[in-house]
This record gives sequence, C-alpha cells and structure tokens, in this order.
Amino acid sequence: MSGAKLYGADLKDAILNGTNLSSTDLKGANLYGVNLRKAMLIGIDLTGADMTGAVLINTDLTGADLTGADLTGADLTSADMTGAIMTDAILCNTIMPDTSVLSSGC
Repeated sequence: MSGAKLYGADLKDAILNGTNLSSTDLKGANLYGVNLRKAMLIGIDLTGADMTGAVLINTDLTGADLTGADLTGADLTSADMTGAIMTDAILCNTIMPDTSVLSSGC
C-alpha cells in the first residue's frame, strides 16, 4: 500500500499492524482507534487526520506530516518521530515516544 492515495479514507478501528504505508496520502482520514503497531509510515501525509485512540507503538513515523492531526489518547510509545511535523497537532492525553503524556489541546 506504500504510496497509495487514501485521503479522506475511513479506516476506523482497522488493524494494520506491521503494514508499510510509507509515502501514503491519508490527509483527513478517519483513523480513529486504528492499530498501526510496528507499521512503517515513513513520509506519510496525515494532515488533519483523526487519529484519536490510535495505537502507534514502535511505529516508524520518520518525516511524517501530522499537521493538524488529532492524536487525542494515541499511544506513540517507542515510535520513531525523527523529522515528523507536528504543527497544530492535538496532543490531549497522548503518550509520546518517551512515555511522557502530553495534554496540549485538551
């Protein structure tokens, strides 16, 4: 699925463990409760995506664009966020890669 155009897709509660979605366009997608544990999301466009409650443990988000994404309650434990863009992202009760919990935008 790498490089796919899935903007606005409804993937609510999908289980996509280990999936390679690198360079995929998921702008404005509904990823509520999605499980992306150990997925490869290198360079993915998640601008404005709803990622409420998403499981992103050990996920590679290198260079991902999360501008305006809603990460309320998401778990990013041990995720690689190198070069990720987080401008205006909602980080309410979000577990960050270092296991700290942010409450920005609550």
